Amino acid sequence: MAFDGTWKVDRNENYEKFMEKMGINVVKRKLAAHDNLKLIITQEGNKFTVKESSTFRTIEIIFELGVTFNYSLADGTELSGAWALEGDKLVGKFKRLDNGNALNTVREIIGGEMVQTYTYEGVEAKRIFKKE
Repeated sequence: MAFDGTWKVDRNENYEKFMEKMGINVVKRKLAAHDNLKLIITQEGNKFTVKESSTFRTIEIIFELGVTFNYSLADGTELSGAWALEGDKLVGKFKRLDNGNALNTVREIIGGEMVQTYTYEGVEAKRIFKKE
């Protein structure tokens, strides 16, 4: 599928403002902006495996489209939600467990890059990945 492969973060747009809105402290925001995030995505039918490695951690997330699961962000924020395939976009709808606020994520391939867009409390940010 289109998302399969190894993706390395290339650049961010408005990411610091997004992290600030999420309540992440300034030191963690500065570090996270340069976390060298790499995603290895494999899809088998409705099942996705995402191996995520960065300066902070290496984890493996396995999920099925439409099935709710819990997930922890690198800063420890706990989320619950699900991914769905909407056309050629992967759309994640999550809620923070600490305050119930929505965090939405969209992954799409644009011009050979994977663009991951986050929306939280009216703030939108993008992380753009290049295929390795």
